Amino acid sequence: MTGCPAEDGPLPCPVEATISLIAGKWKPIIIWRLRGRKVRFNQLQSELSGVSPKMLTKQLRELERDGLVARTVFSEIPPRVEYSLTPLSESLVPVLEAMGKWGAAHLELGPTTIGCERHR
Repeated sequence: MTGCPAEDGPLPCPVEATISLIAGKWKPIIIWRLRGRKVRFNQLQSELSGVSPKMLTKQLRELERDGLVARTVFSEIPPRVEYSLTPLSESLVPVLEAMGKWGAAHLELGPTTIGCERHR
C-alpha cells in the first residue's frame, strides 16, 4: 500500500491523474508562464528557450484538449490567437509554487530561484 486513497478502488490515483495532465518537459512551464495573463504563440515561444514550434504547438494542443489552456482566436487580419489558463489550470498554480519551494529547499538552489526570471 502506497497511501493513495484510490489504490485499491476503481478510480485512478489522484496523484497519477494530476501528473498525467501536466507530464512533459514543457507543460508545467507553459502553465507557469501563462498564469494571470493572455499570451500569443510567438511571445510564449520566445520566453521558453529551447522549445521548438512543433513541440510548443503539441503541448498547447494537449493542454487545451485537457481543459487546462484556453485558446482564443480573433477574427482579424492577420489572424491573432491568444492562450490563457482556465480556472482548472489556475488551481494548479499553487501546486507549481509548492514545487518551486520544494526544489529550492531540497536541491540547494536557494530561495531566490522561486519565481526565478527563467520561469516567470
